[in-house]
Amino acid sequence: MMQGWLRRVRVHAGLSKLFWSLFLTCLTLAAGVAWGASQYEVPKDRRASEILPANLISGPHFRVRNQVIADGYMYRFTVDSDYGTFPVGGLYGLRKLVREIQAIAALKEVRKGQAVLEGARDKGRETLQFAANLVAAPADTVASVPRGVAKLFGNIASGVQNPHDPRRNTVAQDVLKVSDAKRKIAYDLGVDVYSSNRALQDELDNVGRAQALGALGVSAAIPYGGGTAVGLGTMGYTAREVNRLLRDESPNGLRNLNEEKLVAMGVDRGLAERFLNHAVFSPRHDTVIVTCLERLSGARGREAFIRFALAASDEESANFFQNMAEILRYYHETVSSLQEIAVPGVLCARAANGSVLVPYPLDYGVWSLRAERAVKNTLADYRKGRPRAAKTELWVTGALSPLARQQLEDRGITVMENVYRRVPMMD
Repeated sequence: MMQGWLRRVRVHAGLSKLFWSLFLTCLTLAAGVAWGASQYEVPKDRRASEILPANLISGPHFRVRNQVIADGYMYRFTVDSDYGTFPVGGLYGLRKLVREIQAIAALKEVRKGQAVLEGARDKGRETLQFAANLVAAPADTVASVPRGVAKLFGNIASGVQNPHDPRRNTVAQDVLKVSDAKRKIAYDLGVDVYSSNRALQDELDNVGRAQALGALGVSAAIPYGGGTAVGLGTMGYTAREVNRLLRDESPNGLRNLNEEKLVAMGVDRGLAERFLNHAVFSPRHDTVIVTCLERLSGARGREAFIRFALAASDEESANFFQNMAEILRYYHETVSSLQEIAVPGVLCARAANGSVLVPYPLDYGVWSLRAERAVKNTLADYRKGRPRAAKTELWVTGALSPLARQQLEDRGITVMENVYRRVPMMD
C-alpha cells in the first residue's frame, strides 16, 4: 500500500528527478532517527568574529568578511583587500593569504620609492613572456572553487619543461636572472614564489624584473629583511631547509632533487614521476612533502602516501596533503618514530610506541553519516592482519564539534585538536 501511494504521488505531482531523490533521502533519514540511529550533524556557517583571532580578521590592507561558509571540513572565507577580493579555503590558506597581502604592500613600496629605468621595463615585458614558462603560472585566485577536502573525502565511505627559445641566448639568460631574483625576493618576504595569488605574482614579476635587469640595486629591492625577518626562524629546521631549496634551486632543479629522494625512499620511479607531474602540486608543495617524507627514516609504506596524494584535485587538497606530511614528520621526530604508513580509506601510520596516528588537517569537523562510515571502514580495514594498537590518535589542525569528539572517543580514538599550534607548518 505504501509503495502504491508513493507511485501515485510521483506520477501526479510530476516531481523532478532531483527533488524525488531529495525526498527519498529525507524519508530515509527520518526512518533512521525513528529506528534509533546515531545522531548526525549538519555543518553550520559561522561568523569570522567567532573563529578568528583579531589579527586574521583585519589588518593593514585587508579585512575578512564576517560570513564564513562551513562544509564540515574546511571554512570558506572571502577577503577584501586593497589589491582585490580573494576567496580562500581553509585557515591555512587564510594565514598564507594574509602574509601575501603584506608582501604585496612591501613590494609596492619598493616600486614607489625607486626610479625604474624605462629601458629595463621595456626589456622586461619582452622577457617575461618567456619567463612565465620557468616559474609556474598562478591561477586567477588564491583558492580554487570550494571543493577541496570535502570532495577528496567524499570518495572514501611530467614536470616543468623549458621550452625551446627561438630568440637570442641573451633573452634566455635574462629570464634566468628574473626567475632567480623572484625566488630570492620571495624568500626574504617569507612567501611562496609559486603562489596562485595573481596580485602577488605581478609584484614579484615587477620587482624581480627590475632588479635582475639592473633597474634596482639589491639593497633597494629588498629593504625588508633577510629571511628571518618574516619569521622563518620560528618554523623549525625542515622549514628553513625547504625555504633555502626554494630560494636556490630552479623548478627543474627541485624536480630532479625530489625525484631522486623519492626513489631513494623506495618509491617506484614511475609513481614518483606521476606525483611530480601532478598539475595541482606546485614545486613548493612537492618539496615540502618530499622533504617531510625523507625525514621519516625507516618508515615503510611511504609510497602509499605518494599514491594517495594523486587524489588531489585542487589547491586546497594539495595543501591538505602538505599539512598531512608535516604532521607525520613532527610526530616521527618528537613523539615516536613511525614504522609503517598505510591508506585503508584515510591515511594511518603505526608508531614505535604502538599507537596508530591519523593526521587529518581540517578546520572544523562535524559528526555525519559519512564521517561515521569513514571511521568504521578505516579502522576495520587497518586492523585486518595487524596487532591491535595501544591507541589510535587523531591529530587535527583545527577542532571537532563536541558530538564528533565524543563519538570518536567512544570508539577508542584519542583526539588531539589545534595541532597547528605545535607543528611547525609552512604557511
